[in-house]
Amino acid sequence: MSESVWDYPRPPCVEPLRHVARVEFDGVTVASSGSALRVLETSHPPTIYFPRADVRLESLKPSRGMTVCEWKGRASYFDIVGEHRDSSSAAWTYVDPLPAYRALKDYVAFYPGRVDACFIDDERVSAQAGDFYGGWITAGIEGPYKG
Repeated sequence: MSESVWDYPRPPCVEPLRHVARVEFDGVTVASSGSALRVLETSHPPTIYFPRADVRLESLKPSRGMTVCEWKGRASYFDIVGEHRDSSSAAWTYVDPLPAYRALKDYVAFYPGRVDACFIDDERVSAQAGDFYGGWITAGIEGPYKG
């Protein structure tokens, strides 16, 4: 079954992923969860958010900078710190999301293009183009995509 990103809503919606998502960096699984959420927004592949309890928080270091999403609020960023290398601003969170997105509180999202690999179940995802976007592209997601 495929989904077109042009059928996703605006403003975005948040829903359970219903699959296991995983992020790998520098030989370590930094996040793995069967309880992840996905944010769906018109023209974007889904962005995957992991419960903090399913993230190796010792691999994350707060980084400089922040952004503001008109829907979700203020995002804070993390560097991923590996044994052999780091990845700058590779993950983000909404510490105090706007009311419609409270479900994202205590969740962390990762840019697939700034880590070694991301998976949904056993399928390796592709990163959404552009340095700003964090969408996860799988075979069942159809574009064209923003970015």
